[in-house]
Amino acid sequence: MKVEANILKKGDYVLLNGDVWQVQKTEFNYRGRGAANVSTRIKNVLTGGTIENGTKSNFEYELADIEQVQGQYLYKDNAKLYFMDPITYDQIDIDIKKTGTISDYLKEGDLVYILKFNGTPISIRSLQSVRLKVIEAPDAVKGDTTTAPKKDVVLETGITVKAPIFIKKGDTIVVNPETGEYVERVN
Repeated sequence: MKVEANILKKGDYVLLNGDVWQVQKTEFNYRGRGAANVSTRIKNVLTGGTIENGTKSNFEYELADIEQVQGQYLYKDNAKLYFMDPITYDQIDIDIKKTGTISDYLKEGDLVYILKFNGTPISIRSLQSVRLKVIEAPDAVKGDTTTAPKKDVVLETGITVKAPIFIKKGDTIVVNPETGEYVERVN
């Protein structure tokens, strides 16, 4: 299916020169009487390379036919992430470089969507937010509240995120895996 450049949004997958690309960002530029230009930053899902692609707003991209299947995270090694299809119990592996930073927020048993193109896993998409336990958090110091009070905390997966100073070791927090930002505390 073809779609005009001005319709594309972040997260869409398009085919360009035979490769699958994910839209990272789109910007519109209107210059007087002429047609609008669309600047699109796209990332090659196989190589990880990123390019800026400037086109007229009526330029048509071919949308990639991406299949989404649910998978349960099992484990990872140095090069791959391993998932299980909860229906067929098939094991699916994906190159860790294709998943971006989302893999840093996964723990055993988490459910994700595995994105496939022509039957080949190309990436994963996690749920909107993940709940993780804080395993290390420095104590807040009195008088630390003058500017946006944040501190680095270490989560159970080993990743470090910025969180408000009231977060303590043992708290469970919600983090957006796409951005790595703290969302809220849940206890």
